[in-house]
Amino acid sequence: MEREQNVRYYKDLLEQIRRIDRRKLWTYYPDEGPLRRELYVPHIKFFEAGSRANLRAILAANRVGKSDGIGAYEVALHATGLYPRWWKGKVFETAPVIWVAGKTGTKTRDVNQRKLLGELTDIGTGMIPGDSIITDSRRMKQGTPNAVESIRVQHESGTQSLVVFKSYAEERRSFEGEEIDVVWLDEEPPIEIYSECLIRTMSTSPDRSSGHILCTFTPLEGMSDVVMTFMPDGKVPGRDGLFHGQKFVISATWDDAPHLSKDQREQLWAEIPPYQRDARSRGIPQLGSGAIYPMSEEDVSVPDFEIPDYWPRFYALDYGWNWTACLWFAHDFDSDILYVYSNYKRGKAEPPIHANAILSRGDWIPGVADPAGGTSQRDGRRLLSEYQSLLGNLYPADNSVEAGLFATWKRLSSGRLKVFQSCRQFFDEFRLYRRDEHGRVVKTNDHLVDCLRYGVLSGLPHATTFPDPDYDDMPVMSVGGRNALTGY
Repeated sequence: MEREQNVRYYKDLLEQIRRIDRRKLWTYYPDEGPLRRELYVPHIKFFEAGSRANLRAILAANRVGKSDGIGAYEVALHATGLYPRWWKGKVFETAPVIWVAGKTGTKTRDVNQRKLLGELTDIGTGMIPGDSIITDSRRMKQGTPNAVESIRVQHESGTQSLVVFKSYAEERRSFEGEEIDVVWLDEEPPIEIYSECLIRTMSTSPDRSSGHILCTFTPLEGMSDVVMTFMPDGKVPGRDGLFHGQKFVISATWDDAPHLSKDQREQLWAEIPPYQRDARSRGIPQLGSGAIYPMSEEDVSVPDFEIPDYWPRFYALDYGWNWTACLWFAHDFDSDILYVYSNYKRGKAEPPIHANAILSRGDWIPGVADPAGGTSQRDGRRLLSEYQSLLGNLYPADNSVEAGLFATWKRLSSGRLKVFQSCRQFFDEFRLYRRDEHGRVVKTNDHLVDCLRYGVLSGLPHATTFPDPDYDDMPVMSVGGRNALTGY
């Protein structure tokens, strides 16, 4: 009798484990506990954005749950219609047609298929509950062992969803077809495949809304065409995300992953090559060999501090109608470190408005400006003259591109050029400043970084210290051709 009870208990335990394994979907995003839903801020914002954006991307660090906790989770909800009570994102009232794609057939099988369906020998232990999967509908893919091509899933509406697995290696032609309701692109796709998916999700039927594209990837390809479709102004999104019409993009860092312990983060950091750390830990697009200044933000930034009055200062100005930008510099003469301590950037405003903003930071500070600003050389000279009349001590800068880039790189690489951490607008441009495949500087979102090279090349000869009334009437002394007070 005791043996029979043990056998029965063992069978009941196995059945309990089997049922838990086949209900993985309900273990994610609980109300309470160390992994409670409120701690996964970018994940939840990504879901919620689906109520107003058809095209969504999360630029995520490694190991934050972009594939299972975001892509597979949302696909499973749409496929089954089993939305949790807290869900505020897109809802499909009837069964959708879903495409799931990864880089290669084996990657799609080993990552996306496994996360959604579980092991091939035990289908139903992935994110889609086992009771919802219509196992007999499974079709296998030719050419990739144990890879599923498509499978049907029971939807709460009583209809059946179709989930189709694809890969970027199959090229654009494989993504041609009829209208699709949901496309999950896990890892960054080539632009031609993204564009084809965009066409497939655009509705041509009056009784059908447009489909949704979900992009979940770590931006190791840098500022690629796909990334730029979500970041047209080059601004990297934070954990609150950015909307651009029907598009939404958000970042997720290791700080947004409560399941990663401090030890795990430190171990991951140590194993990641330095040039990939921004992308793999913070979801910031990696620039690689295209970066003009191949340094991380941490190598350049310093905490803000109070600048001594005896440090000479100046500013560098880049003006125009679309954008006018300005950087303020201070020079520690003893260490020869040049500090950028403030930034200003505003578009579509008249010169007097910009001039007031510049003067408010110190009307005694001299500046240098691009003499060729504006839409033409004549326009540049006219604008320079206008700003000189508004600002006073403003001088033409040397705007040589390659010479300025080289001089700036020499200072950056030697640690003699630092930027205050509060200059967020500057860093939005700095991390994206790059050359194209032909070696040309990409002239988008570059106004503050242009100011940087104007300042490095031309600012120091005009730098001056905070005016001291005790020295107002003193003659300027020259030592070896330099101003004895400033050293320049």
